[in-house]
Amino acid sequence: MTAENFERVLTGLTQSTPFRIFTVELHGGQRFEVDHPGALVHRDGVAVFLAPGGIPIWFDHESVNQVIGASANTSV
Repeated sequence: MTAENFERVLTGLTQSTPFRIFTVELHGGQRFEVDHPGALVHRDGVAVFLAPGGIPIWFDHESVNQVIGASANTSV
């Protein structure tokens, strides 16, 4: 994923009204749900998500396989 597309997708999903949970899938299959817009910060192709319990997940535009506009429990 390009840095520009990464920024555009994450901005669009975090600023949507009402906010809806979305899933990020990284290369290798790791998935996590972004469950609150304030739990994700991104800039210049790099992001950090603070998972429940304050656990940080760092990722960048090159490590993303796909962004799914739904909960990880939703079949796509």
